[in-house]
Amino acid sequence: MRLFVTGGAGFIGSNFTRMVINDALPGLEGADVTVFDALTYSGTRTNLESVAGSERFRFIEGDIRDTDAVGAALPGHDAIVHFAAESHVDRSVTESRVFVETNVVGTQTLLDQALLHQIPRFVHVSTDEVYGSIEEGSWDEAEPLLPNSPYAASKASSDLIVRSYFVTHGLNASITRCSNNYGTHHFPEKLIPLFVTNLLDDKKVPLYGDGHNIRDWLHVDDHCRGIALVLQGGRAGEIYNIGGGTELSNTELTDLLIDALGKDESFITPVADRKGHDRRYSVDIGKISHELGYAPQVPFSEGLVAVVEWYRDNRAWWEPLKAHASL
Repeated sequence: MRLFVTGGAGFIGSNFTRMVINDALPGLEGADVTVFDALTYSGTRTNLESVAGSERFRFIEGDIRDTDAVGAALPGHDAIVHFAAESHVDRSVTESRVFVETNVVGTQTLLDQALLHQIPRFVHVSTDEVYGSIEEGSWDEAEPLLPNSPYAASKASSDLIVRSYFVTHGLNASITRCSNNYGTHHFPEKLIPLFVTNLLDDKKVPLYGDGHNIRDWLHVDDHCRGIALVLQGGRAGEIYNIGGGTELSNTELTDLLIDALGKDESFITPVADRKGHDRRYSVDIGKISHELGYAPQVPFSEGLVAVVEWYRDNRAWWEPLKAHASL
């Protein structure tokens, strides 16, 4: 199988790529991967160094909005796994145009080229943020879309465009919606890597609002396993939630990180809440579990310790990124 992985130099896409090349995803052993990535600020080829020498790996620098570039790179592949997206909610509040251009127009460009070049399979990687906020219970895939940030709205729009290509053109496309990911190679603007790297440098961490916003945490390896299941066995036109099963308030998570780094509460700096900050996310994973046998494998307590240790041991990876992004 030849996989065309957009955004494969970013956090989740690079983890997926490494797992495929290392034969760590059942059913995808021996698959070839073409990473197609624009190498914007959050994508870096250092994420792919460990597989760069593989004969099964190829890298193409390109923008998913560029019809000619996508059209030249895509023919001959068996499936598109579409990770490429602008994804930082804070940035979307002040720079929403690029989110619409990349997440909506870029996805539409890929879909058109998938049809033109008769690509047999398309998996669109989305987010639980398209559902909005939920006070109690968990969303299933039939929940209406009520996005509250420009980022979430752009992803909801791309989800609907993908669905329309299934209905209108018969494209064999499925959509995944994940909860908050954590793991290695996570760009240090997001909560866990930002807090860990700040604490490693004896800097304070900024905690939004009252700290009671709740997220479900999913290890990136489990997310990639879920995507692989959908790629191989997911039904065309269907949506699959992928969650980790660990709901924590931001305060609870911050306390765990402070404890793991040997700090105390004096390292917490309360800051004004983000505009449109969703209160709670929670996804029902019954569909993917029953249909495809998905279950998260990485206990959060073990995964978080491993992530902290990775950032402790890999300053050479994250220090230049934080300096360049002025984080």
